[in-house]
Amino acid sequence: MSEELISKKDLLDIAGISYGQLYRWKRKDLIPEEWFIRKSTFTGQETFFPKEKILERINKIQTMKENLSLDELADMFSPNISDLQLEKDDLIKRNIVSIEVMNFYLENDKGVKIFNFPRILEVYILEKLLQSGEINLDEGKMLLQVLKDNAQHIKQKSCELVFTRKLGVSSCLLLLNAEAAHFERGTKVVTTLALMTCMEEIKSKLL
Repeated sequence: MSEELISKKDLLDIAGISYGQLYRWKRKDLIPEEWFIRKSTFTGQETFFPKEKILERINKIQTMKENLSLDELADMFSPNISDLQLEKDDLIKRNIVSIEVMNFYLENDKGVKIFNFPRILEVYILEKLLQSGEINLDEGKMLLQVLKDNAQHIKQKSCELVFTRKLGVSSCLLLLNAEAAHFERGTKVVTTLALMTCMEEIKSKLL
């Protein structure tokens, strides 16, 4: 579960960006503060980043900044979209969820007519994991229960959903601001999902 890190020097070289660009994006909240990791090295203090996340984020910024301002990008990357409300047909039309998965969701959460952002996130994650074949319908029910029980924690900036299996028994857990997680021997990590990434994917579909 521990992430590979990349130094600031290597990041600037690989991404082809300047020191000034990197910190301008940080000031605009395009890159989260917690991704700037200070570590002691033999030359003193250096800054490192979670390699996969930072390279993916920079690629998105470079791809989208031709059509969107930095402020618009910052709004897209921000998880603060608590006022959003959509009907189920809107979610289906925007390819956030399929009809089949929406029907499954509504069977387990009867009476829902309007979807606020926590519910949109629930159906999107359910869609993502069911369609990939990583979880089955019973595990989908477990997933929804975990998300609903921990809705207040999902606003955290660094939150990961983890599915594990051991001897045919599934578990679903939510990791908050965790750098690493260790499981007992014989446990298979089926999938991990960064909820911040899911929020960004939803926003990109809504733009």
